[in-house]
Parts: sequence; structure tokens; C-alpha cells
Amino acid sequence: MKKIYLILFIFSFLINSACQAEVSSFLTKDQIPTASEFLPSPPETTDAAFYNDWYRYEWGKSVRNTERGKQAIEDAAHSLEYFYKIYSEPFGLIISKENTPEISALLERVLATSVLCKDKAKSQFMRTRPFVQFNEPTPVPNDEEVLKNNSSYPSGHTTMGWGIALVLAEINPDRQNEILKRAFEYGESRVIVGFHYQSDVDHARILTSVLINRLHGNDDFVKQLQKAKEEFFLKKASDNKK
Repeated sequence: MKKIYLILFIFSFLINSACQAEVSSFLTKDQIPTASEFLPSPPETTDAAFYNDWYRYEWGKSVRNTERGKQAIEDAAHSLEYFYKIYSEPFGLIISKENTPEISALLERVLATSVLCKDKAKSQFMRTRPFVQFNEPTPVPNDEEVLKNNSSYPSGHTTMGWGIALVLAEINPDRQNEILKRAFEYGESRVIVGFHYQSDVDHARILTSVLINRLHGNDDFVKQLQKAKEEFFLKKASDNKK
């Protein structure tokens, strides 16, 4: 049964990757910020900074059987549709290809750019994931086989989730606190389920902030962002008339 779940997960992962590949990144790999040039290396197990990583890992395990833990398991998803789902409420508007085509078009390419960014960064730092380091199970066992040899630093989920949140917060600044709160939780979920250390998540947020700043110098991004803002303004005005 475990092998069947693994095959299904790999198949789903490949399909999702193929779909993302069809959407072009706003930046080329060379234009993506080089994380190793401004981010510190992850702390070694002998470093004092590693104590906080271990402490947060233990905290994460302590909340796995709570409602927060259930949310963390759900947050293992990283499809565009899942991001639409978790950000629609804090954004104050249902996000979908049908309801918000311009916002959707923007987020598709932001996600593709974020994937390229996290892949480039991970190739520069090969850190062992906590569940592998401590030889302990996670509450998302179907992901373990695929991710056990993938770098823990920086967190890919956080890179994707934080990037989309920053863009949504720029489109609707009145809801930025709610949007970023959910994005913070999404990254924190990776610590709870044991796939990432706290420093993986913290530094992924820094990396993503640099990436989004870089995107503001890209003409295609700026143009699509403006279309998304105009669409949001019209949607908001329409809703206020109802």
C-alpha cells in the first residue's frame, strides 16, 4: 500500500511540475538572485544557532496533534489551486482563473519564477532535512521518500507561498496583514511537519523578498501587475455597488 501511495505521489508531482513548466518564469535562471552570495550558509549542528532550529523542531512535533497540526499537514500542498484556496479569504476576493483571470495569470508566472528561484538556491546548499537528520517520521509520510534527498535549505514551500503573498499584498494593501499572516503560517507549517528547520523558512522569506524586489525591474511583471491591480479595483468597485 505504501508503494502505491508513493507511485501516486510521484505521478502527481510530475504532472504538477509539467503544468508549471508550461508557464514561463518572468526571469531566466541567470537573472534569479544568487542566494549563496547574500544568504548565510545554514547552521551546522555544532553551531549555537542550530539550537533554535532544534528547539523549533521539537515545538513543531508538540503541536502535530492539534488543529494547527492538521492545518500544517494540509499546507504540504503547493499547487496554484491550493494557494488560491488559502489566500482568497485573507485577500477578500475569490481568486481563480474564472473570477480573476488577470490576477491568476500574474500568480501563475510568479509561482513559476519562485520555483526556479528555490531550485537554484537549493542546488547551492545541500542541507539534510530534520526528519532525516533525526531519523523520525513525519505526519506527511507520502512526501518523505521524494523529499528525503532534496535540500532542506531554503524552504521551497515558503519561497512559493511568501512570493505569492507579497504580490497579493501589493494588489490589495488594505488586506496585507491578513494575507501575510496566512503566508507566515504556511511557512511555519513546514517546521511543524518536520520537513524544514526554522532557519530554512526564515531565510526563504528573505530570499523571496529579494526575488519580488527584482521582479519590479521586469517589464512583463510590471505590466501584468498593473492589469491585476486594475482587475481588482474593478471587482472591488462592482462588489461595493451590490
